[in-house]
Amino acid sequence: MLPFRIRKLPLAASGILLLSQLANAQTPAFRGQLLIEPGLTGTKCLTAASNSNGAGVTLQGCTGAESQHWEFTGGRIVVFGNKCLDVPGGNAADGTKLQIYTCADGNQNQQWYYTWWDNHISWTPNRGKCLDLSAGSTADGNHVQLWGCGNTINQVWNVGYLASALPQQSQDEQFGTNQCGTTSSQDSKCQTAWINSAEDFCLWAPPTPGNIGDTERYEVAWCTKSGRGTRVIPDGTLKGVHFVKTPDYVQVTGVGDFTKMNIPAGDAGGELDNRGADGRGNPIGGLLFGNTFSPALQYHEWTSFISEKEFCFRACIGPNAARLCNHIYDVMGCYWNMPANYDEGVYENCDGDNDEPMGVYGTSTWHQGESPTPPPHSPASSSNCHALPTVSSGPANRRRETGHFEYIKRAIPHPTITPIPTP
Repeated sequence: MLPFRIRKLPLAASGILLLSQLANAQTPAFRGQLLIEPGLTGTKCLTAASNSNGAGVTLQGCTGAESQHWEFTGGRIVVFGNKCLDVPGGNAADGTKLQIYTCADGNQNQQWYYTWWDNHISWTPNRGKCLDLSAGSTADGNHVQLWGCGNTINQVWNVGYLASALPQQSQDEQFGTNQCGTTSSQDSKCQTAWINSAEDFCLWAPPTPGNIGDTERYEVAWCTKSGRGTRVIPDGTLKGVHFVKTPDYVQVTGVGDFTKMNIPAGDAGGELDNRGADGRGNPIGGLLFGNTFSPALQYHEWTSFISEKEFCFRACIGPNAARLCNHIYDVMGCYWNMPANYDEGVYENCDGDNDEPMGVYGTSTWHQGESPTPPPHSPASSSNCHALPTVSSGPANRRRETGHFEYIKRAIPHPTITPIPTP
C-alpha cells in the first residue's frame, strides 16, 4: 500500500474554520432552486400540494414540477417564489404536519436551520425539532412533520438539481464548472465525473501540475470516454483496471502512470471525497454520476485516492452508504480503504459482495491515529468477471444519461442509521 499524504490545518486555523462553518450552517453548500429528497430514497421529492396558504407538504415522485423547486434563503425554505415551509401556529408538538404559507419577515414559524454534517433541517426557534418523514414511509402522499431530532435516517434530507438545469457552478468558490457540454478538451475545467465500468470511468486529478495535497480543492474530471466535456485520460496511462459492482456500491481500482495527468513523480497522493473539511467536497463542486443502479444517478457518498502510480474510487448508495464510503481514513491509502485487485496488466468487470466497512472490526470501530493500526480487511468475493484486453479512450454512450434527474445527495456521517417509526 502506498503511503498517502494529507495537509493538516494548524489548530488555530482549524478553530477559525469550524466557527466559520457553524456560522453558515443554516444553508446547504449548493446554489439556487433545489429538489429536497429524503435520505431513504432518491426517487421521491418534497412537494407542496398547491401554492395556496395552508397547503400540505408531502412526498411525491420527483418530476421537477414548480412545487418541488425549493430555495434556501434568509433562513427560510421558499417554494413558488413567495411561499415558505411553515409550522402551523408555531405548534412544536411531535407529529405536527407542515404546510406552506406566504413568507413574512420575522415569522419564526418559517425559520429553518440546515446542518451539513448530518443533513438535518431543524426548526430554528426550537433546534430540538426536525423535519421528519412520518413513520419512515416513502409512499407518495406521506406527510412531512415536525419531530424531536435524533440519529435517524427519517430526518436526513438531501438536496439536488434537475439534470436539464445543472448550474454553471454548483458551489461558491468553485474552480471549474458542472455544465460541461459534450466537447472534450485537455484544458477542460469540468468537475462533473462518471463511473460506470472498467471502460467508462473518471478520476479526479489536477488541472495543472501539482501535488494532490495542494490541489485537492480544484481537481477536474479526467475520463476514459470523450463526449461529456471532460478531459480524456491519455492512452497508455492506465496499466491495470478492476471494476466491481456490489449491492451497495460500484468501485474501480488499479495502477498507472498518472504523471500523464499532472500528478508529479514521487507524489504519494491523497484522498478526494464528497465532503472535504467543510462539507463542500474535494474538489469543491465536484459531482459524480453513474448508470449502474439507475440512469444518470447522482452518487451522494463517494471516496477516492490517487497517487502517481495507484488509484481507487468507490461510489455508494442506500442506507449503508456512509459506512461503506467512509472518508475519515484519509492517510490510510487505497488498499486499506478499498481492498481489491490492483494487479498490473489486468482489466476486468466483475460482480461482487460488499466489503466490510472500513475501520469496523466486529463490534469495534478503529479511529485513525490510534495504536496499533489494524490490517485492512480481506477483499470481498467477486464473480462473473469479464476480462478486457485493455482500457483506452473512446466516445461515451450518453443515451441513458439524458432526460433524467441528477441529484446531489449529501453525506450521512453517522456510522449506523436506522429508521425510527413515528406516527
